[in-house]
Amino acid sequence: MLYDRDIREYLFEFLDTTYGKNRIIEEKQIGKSRADVMMVTEDALWGIEIKSDADTYARLDRQVKDYNRFFDYNIAVVGASHAQSIEDHVPDYWGIITVEEPSASGIPASEITASEPSASGIPDLYLMRMPQRNPKREKAVLFRNQVSFLWRPELANIQKINGMHKYASLSKANLIKKIIDTVPQDELKRQVCDELMQRDYTTIAAVLEEYRNSHGKKK
Repeated sequence: MLYDRDIREYLFEFLDTTYGKNRIIEEKQIGKSRADVMMVTEDALWGIEIKSDADTYARLDRQVKDYNRFFDYNIAVVGASHAQSIEDHVPDYWGIITVEEPSASGIPASEITASEPSASGIPDLYLMRMPQRNPKREKAVLFRNQVSFLWRPELANIQKINGMHKYASLSKANLIKKIIDTVPQDELKRQVCDELMQRDYTTIAAVLEEYRNSHGKKK
């Protein structure tokens, strides 16, 4: 049986190989759910839900709704025990990646030798179904939700890039609306992705403190 922790390392390598340059952000809050993985590419945000062999579909309906509100593309990554049923539980535009234990890859366990990669316990990942663009992606709610992933200093950087006023007195929600109304969507999407690509979690406390001080914000 494969658990979530057994899947992630090999999943990230698979995503690197399949999609090229990307940034992985784990355990991202989206509405009432938490995305196992948010993958950032140069012009899209991807939601990835992992259902290991130890998981059930109990919360998946709620999760699907939340993923669809935040991401351009979505992928379900499932253990072998869910491979035959996952298509019944996610929309047809979601991608599906299956993860199989080495002994389930078609090579009998008795025939696996030390010279074969599977002998070291490396699971096999297969792209069972290509993800398609989320049909909700052009809707205003989805795009607003994506811009809301950015922190205030990142929004300020986008304002600077686009020659906008600071609008220091605006709430974050109203500032996001102002940015969306000002910057063309395709251009803004690339800028949002770039900010997320460049995000440095090791310095964020100092960056936020500097932003608050320069804008007269309270902690």
